[in-house]
Amino acid sequence: MTTGNVVGGHKANLNNPNTSDESKQHSKEVLDNEFDGGKIPDNSDENKNPGNVAGGLKATLNNPNVSDEAKESAKERLEGMNQ
Repeated sequence: MTTGNVVGGHKANLNNPNTSDESKQHSKEVLDNEFDGGKIPDNSDENKNPGNVAGGLKATLNNPNVSDEAKESAKERLEGMNQ
């Protein structure tokens, strides 16, 4: 389980009306003590396979269901990888 999954689970617990106050308190303590209040590291491409990242970005550029803003972002990231 990734850090993001753990943080997401605790954040979901805090917003769930069906969980107990004790459970919410525990999640708040975990987020505050172990995850700096729920902050997670930036989702960088640092540890990812560059070929897979490039392939995903190229797919984004050719997907008709993707917004122009997302396509522009993918294009810029792809150009940055080629430098």
